[in-house]
Amino acid sequence: MLLAYSSIMKGAHFLLSLAVLALATSIASAYDPSPLQDFCVAVDDPNKALFVNGKFCRDPKLAKADDFFTSGLNIAGNTDNPVGSNVTTVNVDKIPGLNTLGISLVRIDYAPYGQNPPHIHPRGSEILVVAEGTLYVGFVTSNQKDGKNRLFTKVLNKGDVFVFPIGLIHFQFNLGHTPAVAFAGLSSQNAGVITIANAVFGSDPPINPDVLARAFQVDKNIIDYLQKQFWYDNN
Repeated sequence: MLLAYSSIMKGAHFLLSLAVLALATSIASAYDPSPLQDFCVAVDDPNKALFVNGKFCRDPKLAKADDFFTSGLNIAGNTDNPVGSNVTTVNVDKIPGLNTLGISLVRIDYAPYGQNPPHIHPRGSEILVVAEGTLYVGFVTSNQKDGKNRLFTKVLNKGDVFVFPIGLIHFQFNLGHTPAVAFAGLSSQNAGVITIANAVFGSDPPINPDVLARAFQVDKNIIDYLQKQFWYDNN
């Protein structure tokens, strides 16, 4: 009798655990959608409110084919700049029909030995395919338990594909003496971009040089020099 009662109680505990797990899973899946802008300050007056997480939607009855179309990716971007690259972005600002679909596209042109400098996309992963040329690409992981950040690199030739996970620092460098071209898809209609050097040394207003000197463990004069440079945005 006691054995049967014990078995019943164990079964009840198991079912209760399953129910709690199912409830937790249900709650976990009901998370807020990922933001599509850097921040959204709450306001009480709706007349002062702006859109959040995308754009206002047009009545579907008024949609037209041009809402899902753009052109011009056959045209090379101007790479005559300090970093030697140009990024042509096709996102929701170019194709209104991308709104809420969670995808976008870029064309990247590289001058000989040009680069798309280290940067991150805070809201999207990237998959890149080389159309012309040879690129040295890579990304760096977040901080690991051993205190190190792992670097993953690859030399890509025409037709090769590489993935850059969301939020990780990554880069591309043209190894050749001829121009290179790549196309990349991103898992967001507005993945955003933060170019590391520009953000750290070219912010407005500037970061206190004492902070950067301590962080980079260099003389403050080096930081002062870097903050006086012109940091070019290739996007």
